[in-house]
Amino acid sequence: MIKREMYMSRIRPFIGSDLIKVLTGIRRCGKSVMLELIKQELIQSGISPSQLISINFEDMQYSHLKTAKALHDEILQIAADINGKVYLFFDEIQEVKGWEKCVNSFRVALDCDLYVTSSTANLLSGELATYLSGRYVQFVIYPFSFAEFIELYQPTAPEESIQKIFQKYLLTGGMPYLSNLGYAETPSKIYLQDMFNSAQFMDVVKRNKVRDVDLLERIIAYVMANVGNTFSASSIAKFFKSEQRTVAPETILNYIKYCCDAYLFYQVKREDLQGKQILTSNEKYYIADHGIREAVYGGNARDINLILENIVFLELLRRGYQVTVGKTGDKEIDFVCHKRAEKLYIQVTYLLASPETITREFKVFDHVQDNFPKYVVSLDEFDMSQNGIKHLNICDFLLMEKWD
Repeated sequence: MIKREMYMSRIRPFIGSDLIKVLTGIRRCGKSVMLELIKQELIQSGISPSQLISINFEDMQYSHLKTAKALHDEILQIAADINGKVYLFFDEIQEVKGWEKCVNSFRVALDCDLYVTSSTANLLSGELATYLSGRYVQFVIYPFSFAEFIELYQPTAPEESIQKIFQKYLLTGGMPYLSNLGYAETPSKIYLQDMFNSAQFMDVVKRNKVRDVDLLERIIAYVMANVGNTFSASSIAKFFKSEQRTVAPETILNYIKYCCDAYLFYQVKREDLQGKQILTSNEKYYIADHGIREAVYGGNARDINLILENIVFLELLRRGYQVTVGKTGDKEIDFVCHKRAEKLYIQVTYLLASPETITREFKVFDHVQDNFPKYVVSLDEFDMSQNGIKHLNICDFLLMEKWD
């Protein structure tokens, strides 16, 4: 296990508080490991292991606890024999019917510190707003960043350069379990395919009672192929019509939303930087892990420009930025990033291989009349910064502690 300090530093201030700590993210991205890291810190701080109660609801031995009343009665019985504060860790809590009532009751009945994980974004909607409003904090966990990938991969190939390791990252992505496979190509691909199939079935098909699985798979393939490209539900409907299949745009939007709720994809809206408004059409979508795309769809090397964008986008989310696509006149800036008083503009490209490409990538900032940092990020190693716009190699950009 690596410490994943980026997340621990955010969670640590809430350890011991009566707020419910909710960890969400795509299946197998490391949420369970985060619970183990929290437990380690608690024990190191002097908390007795006997005060910790952990249940993973995907484990069959706990299948009898998948109703609110059964779980409630079980925990109160165990807690009665514990001296001091009780620390509750519930993995994949959404498997428990009526879990919100149960968890809220623990807050009232017990002196407890409570942590839950889920692989669905809509865990925090519906009834939760009634029972737990204002009583929880959420942390989204993502697959490994490039820095985390280096930490685990480098010991297996100590002689490889950062650039060579990045080439590996481009194809394998950042799902944590791959380190247990030594990042071997065939086992890694099989694992990622199985992981994707599991997420698709458990978190999209089963949870949303999707009947037309073939249509869902076709939509997912379309979105994967067009990662980082702007498109609309209508454009997908037209594509299907060209293949002699009629699908309503509303159905397409629902299926894509199910995938976003399962953290398979992330939607990025477009922002008119001059009119200062969010545009309601032609969003972009990025995949939760580019290694999944390579294993399931393929073509990461062919579509490298889009994959570089995907990698930068996920890094922005990890660091807590809200991200939009910036529209200025007839040009688009890949990412406009906000975090409290901070703001960044980022343009991502494969290589600045010609004067025309350099002009195109730098000129998108011409109409942005503020002094916030502006970056062009590419695979080039030679610094081509100009006119106050910083150019960085993508490895250097991803490994920087702070962008300013």
